[in-house]
Amino acid sequence: MAFIDELKVNIKAGTGGNGVVRWRHLKGKEYSGAAGGDGGKGSNAYAKALRDVSILARYKNIKNFEGENGEDGMKDSKHGKSGKDLIIELPIGSVITNLSTGRKVHLLNEGETILLLKGGNGGYGNEHFKASTNVTPKQSTKGKPGEEADFLIELELIADAGFVGLPNAGKSSLLNELTKAKSKVGSYAFTTLEPYLGDMEGFILADIPGLIEGASEGKGLGHKFLRHIKRTKIILHCISVENEDIGHAYNTIRKELENYDAELSKKKEIVILTKTDLTDSKSIDKAIKKISKENSDILSVTVYDNESIKKLKDSLIKIIRSI
Repeated sequence: MAFIDELKVNIKAGTGGNGVVRWRHLKGKEYSGAAGGDGGKGSNAYAKALRDVSILARYKNIKNFEGENGEDGMKDSKHGKSGKDLIIELPIGSVITNLSTGRKVHLLNEGETILLLKGGNGGYGNEHFKASTNVTPKQSTKGKPGEEADFLIELELIADAGFVGLPNAGKSSLLNELTKAKSKVGSYAFTTLEPYLGDMEGFILADIPGLIEGASEGKGLGHKFLRHIKRTKIILHCISVENEDIGHAYNTIRKELENYDAELSKKKEIVILTKTDLTDSKSIDKAIKKISKENSDILSVTVYDNESIKKLKDSLIKIIRSI
């Protein structure tokens, strides 16, 4: 099932039921007074957060959500039944924008439920209008329509750490090694076309599609996924030692992150040199020194063998726990 992280939908809360004109019937007295009940309330529309990033794919072909209407009033002063509330399940991290009002709500906690639209009130039956001056009222009112609006739903993944880097920097391979995920790996750029998540002993890691220069302005594939890095605790910046200019590769990604959102440049960052098995130790030391001039927080360097992966995993767990 394809990963979907953005939807535009129309949502309508339920319409209230109509009030009715009815009469109480007693033996020997056909019309014994007004007895028309009020209409039931239309359903409210809510968004509920679940821990499942694939939920939006369920709604791929759904453009409209409509709440249940309230039932009309009944005889013998009985009110109509209220409509069952409409609850739309969305992934944790969803940002929901009401395109009519501009109001934004964020789903940040599992099970959190937020009111999006109010249902319409039910109409009044003729019993509501009974008075000493109006003993046989024939008035009733219709139910009110529920609120309706178009919404933009955008998913911002909530992960403990997010991999960033140029295309083919080894991010997917590293995610697979650390979490046993099955992110697609290839020897060509843009093998990752959508974010992948992996579980590293209870900590969630996100593999974001490769960024290129100009990504924050819409170039390449990664720009539409930059928002997924906003809520990660740590940025795992992968740089392949295959790059002829390690410093330029590092600065390219840093610039795109900062251009997209200045807050990203303030996040804790771990620089990870990848594919170090393709070069010698002297070249690796040279690369480390070059990046150290740009960024003094290089916390881990890895090659793809069991020992180095275990060392990196232990370091990442320790750092994430400390934040």
